Amino acid sequence: MTTGTTDFNLMNIEQRTGYWREHMRAGSIFEAELTALSECGEEDEAKKAELNDRFYKELSFGTAGLRGKIGAGSNRMNFHTVGRAAQGIADYINSCGKDAAAKGVVIAHDPRHFSKEFSLLTAHIFAKNGIKAYIFSDMRPTPELAYIIRLLGTVSGVNITASHNPREYNGFKAYWEDGCQVSSKVADGMTECIFNLDYFSHKTSDIIDAFASGKTIGAEDEALITVLGPEYDEKYLQAIESLAIHAGDDLDLSIPLVYTPLNGAGSIPFSRMLKDRGFSNWHIVEEQKDPDPDFTTVGYPNPEAPAAFKMSEELGRKVGAELIMATDPDADRFAIELLGEDGEYVPLNGNQTGYILVNYILEGMKDAGTLPDNGAMVKSIVTSTMSSRMAEAYGVNMYESLTGFKNICGQIPFLEENKKKYLFGYEESVGYAACPDIRDKDGISAGMLVAEAAAYYRKKGKTLWQVLMGLYEKYGYYAEDEPNLILEGEAGAARISRMMEQIRKNPPSEVAGKKVLKVLDYKDGYFYDGKDEDILKNTKSIAPIPGTNALRFFLEEEGDNAGASGGDPDTWFAIRPSGTEPKIKFYFYTRQSSREDALETNKRIREDILSVIESVE
Repeated sequence: MTTGTTDFNLMNIEQRTGYWREHMRAGSIFEAELTALSECGEEDEAKKAELNDRFYKELSFGTAGLRGKIGAGSNRMNFHTVGRAAQGIADYINSCGKDAAAKGVVIAHDPRHFSKEFSLLTAHIFAKNGIKAYIFSDMRPTPELAYIIRLLGTVSGVNITASHNPREYNGFKAYWEDGCQVSSKVADGMTECIFNLDYFSHKTSDIIDAFASGKTIGAEDEALITVLGPEYDEKYLQAIESLAIHAGDDLDLSIPLVYTPLNGAGSIPFSRMLKDRGFSNWHIVEEQKDPDPDFTTVGYPNPEAPAAFKMSEELGRKVGAELIMATDPDADRFAIELLGEDGEYVPLNGNQTGYILVNYILEGMKDAGTLPDNGAMVKSIVTSTMSSRMAEAYGVNMYESLTGFKNICGQIPFLEENKKKYLFGYEESVGYAACPDIRDKDGISAGMLVAEAAAYYRKKGKTLWQVLMGLYEKYGYYAEDEPNLILEGEAGAARISRMMEQIRKNPPSEVAGKKVLKVLDYKDGYFYDGKDEDILKNTKSIAPIPGTNALRFFLEEEGDNAGASGGDPDTWFAIRPSGTEPKIKFYFYTRQSSREDALETNKRIREDILSVIESVE
């Protein structure tokens, strides 16, 4: 890890800590906490472990940018790590020529601690480097940033957000001119520029020191910084509302709904969208309506976690809501709960919400006569193949990409080159992209389409729960399960590495009594156009799949489930370490003759695999 003239590889933890203490300006916001940790005795193992975690590495700048806990240290989000990243990206943009700098950068932020300060710091660093910076007056959803990049034609974008992570975290998410998160190639170029810099001595160190000492430098103090007006919010909402499948008398707009933004950026645009579409009986969770960087009422603001719906369910029972919706703090993720047949709320996983959306879009387009002959959808490699069967039934190709919407939406140019019409993209981790001009997952547009679907089917005398059960009956009884193991710190990262190494060296030949038919190892990537019979049809892609640290195991199927759609098994599982969080993720999918059998089979497969993985020390 070379940082300017300082090689961190040659330093131990004590030396790295001393380097930061020596160079942090007196009065810096994080100086006191670093001093307190540094002055621990030999017997204070907890403080020593904390220092090690803060300095055993530098925050990596991957294709999702930076993400980490807030605090002092090279492995933390602070003014020095954020400032160095901003300066490195400025150097990269300027290396792309004068036109790139003139196009400028859009910067947004979420409600987290230091998000606004980090966004202003980034804007001032870009401006000092001669790069025009566009900022918002307050927090905005991540998908709005992605949309505005393309609308303004900027060269890049930055969002200060840690998405759905706990309150201790923040992040620095980088985008490129296509409106997607930066590709591996661009990220590599940015990384090289960032790691050529010292944390404390470079072109904009004075600006970083000022912010680190608590000084606020407003946008009005710099001519190259422009604050975007409300007309840009309007354009974003117009793009979303143009996605409507049905309207007017086709919908029962009196359907009772509940929405929670989980104290994040979705509150205003989601509410505005519901009003614009004419919903008359929707309710917002008041305690979670306004920004709260501590997420006091929810703790872990991840809509994937059913616990995040506790207050929403309480309100839902009071108002008789048929549908509860939630977005995460930067409003790119979206999850729902439905009123089940027993009167209780049932949380849907991301695959199930995806089934509803895929069906609603395809069915609606077919009924309206607008379903194109060249329609295409995109899902991630770890998302259920049930939606592939659904798309196939409508004559639509379902292509695969790596996880993340830089990959899913990154397929759009390839689809266009191959005369395909992009209709929808999604992944199991409650991310959905319905608009080709918003090249990221978007909780606001997903919310509009799900609310619209609920109102449409209600007019026909159905609930979304009945629709989902009908889809299982039509396409097969699938089960979906996506557990993960959280393993933090240096020791956790090393154990995850050993887990992946172990299963690669000793892949199972049988799981829960089912033979493993094929293993796909994505470490070298692949490309499949549907012609090579040696690779399963499930893996069809429109563009080459880059290498990634993931494994996928396809299992045999029996009886009525054998030979579904040309013999491709829909019973499979995948394993991959997260690229942004300290966890290893698992994905289990099964298709059986009943939902109960599918759930039971999936459970046995999960138990077999997790017992093997967890035995790795």
